[in-house]
Amino acid sequence: MERIAIEELKAHLMATNEEFRLLASQHTEFAHKLDELEALPHLTDQEQLEETRLKKIKLHLKDQMEAIMSQTRSPQIA
Repeated sequence: MERIAIEELKAHLMATNEEFRLLASQHTEFAHKLDELEALPHLTDQEQLEETRLKKIKLHLKDQMEAIMSQTRSPQIA
């Protein structure tokens, strides 16, 4: 699927799908927290663990968003 179509699908889901909107909001929140950690000059062991945890959570949220996008696209293809 071309990039424009993917962006249009995301915009549609943001407007119409509460679950997708919640996942996207959480993903953005964790991305900001991760950015804050990555901006630090040196991470403590605890901060490194938190960085890893945040990356895993973000990935899981992204996978869930991709699943919703895939389910939404499937009826259009069939």
